[in-house]
Amino acid sequence: MSAGTNAEHASTRLIDAYARGEEAIPADALWALEAHLETCAPCRGRLAGAVATEAPGLAALVDTVRTGLEPRLDAAVRAPARRYRPGRAPAWLTPAMGPWLAMTAAVTLIALLLDAAGPTAVLGGTSPVLLLAPVLPLGGVAAAWSRGLDPAHELTASTARSGLPLLLRRTTAVLAVVLPGLLLAGRLTGSVTAAEWLLPSLAFTSTTLALGSVIGVTRAAAALVATWAAVVAAPAWVTHRLPVVLEPDRLPLWGLLFALGAAAVFLRRNAYSTL
Repeated sequence: MSAGTNAEHASTRLIDAYARGEEAIPADALWALEAHLETCAPCRGRLAGAVATEAPGLAALVDTVRTGLEPRLDAAVRAPARRYRPGRAPAWLTPAMGPWLAMTAAVTLIALLLDAAGPTAVLGGTSPVLLLAPVLPLGGVAAAWSRGLDPAHELTASTARSGLPLLLRRTTAVLAVVLPGLLLAGRLTGSVTAAEWLLPSLAFTSTTLALGSVIGVTRAAAALVATWAAVVAAPAWVTHRLPVVLEPDRLPLWGLLFALGAAAVFLRRNAYSTL
């Protein structure tokens, strides 16, 4: 777990500070503690004791509310247990991602058809799959953490596992859809190897997340897509030449960019809870 907790339970100091409602608790320690309390009964018991000693006014308020609610709760009809339904999307997957993922799959199919038609006639030998792959996941990544596209954004952002953990899970869901499609497209056309598009795609994804900690993920994705289209894709279309940045000997640089982006995401992990 994060700072202030050990491998099994939260520290007494952190629980006491949480019970007092201290605002100085680091964001990563706060969400780690709240996520841990969801599954650890002993720590919840310690928190209850800490509230009684560290915040007696809050404890008295809770007892008053409980006294008023218990008769109503006993008389209420219990809701049926929620059953798993095959095909149901995970609770952390925003519904807005569906259309974006469908659009991404459609763009991948279009690139595959263009490649099958003959990239020489379209891009002078440059595979459309190779040209689109680096920025293809960014639409889904932008939709995965967009305030305007997620109707439950405020509710989701207030949960213990919001911020970077939720963003990473949603990004993984996007990549789980996009990357197999690109892999299949590359194998069907035989014009590009997996390494040629995988590293640029991962590099753009990590850079989007890193830049998103400063200006927002949606803005970062839009800015990188626009830059790629203006600086790389459009010139390749006009000149019918393979962009220099996509040549095989540039793959180590893409790997370095991916590593730098991932490191920046880790270093700025606390910033995502305030986006």
